[in-house]
Amino acid sequence: MEGECHFLEGNIRAKKRVNYTKGLLAEVKIEPERLKMFNMGASDAKEFAHAADEMTKIAKEFGPSPLKKIKNRKRPAIRRIQ
Repeated sequence: MEGECHFLEGNIRAKKRVNYTKGLLAEVKIEPERLKMFNMGASDAKEFAHAADEMTKIAKEFGPSPLKKIKNRKRPAIRRIQ
């Protein structure tokens, strides 16, 4: 189905963007496997369900985002200037 998008070559551009974003994730030490692109038509309900199941499995394997640890980390108090 790649390249068969009725929006011309949108799915090919999207694939390039996904691959670029995977590289960015790797640079910041986040597993690029957390991101995946699936090509399917609007009527491919079974394929969509399979893709959702696959991504759910991947998310459970990797666990919470490493960014949550950074976000929830205690920060030093900010001293207000008077």
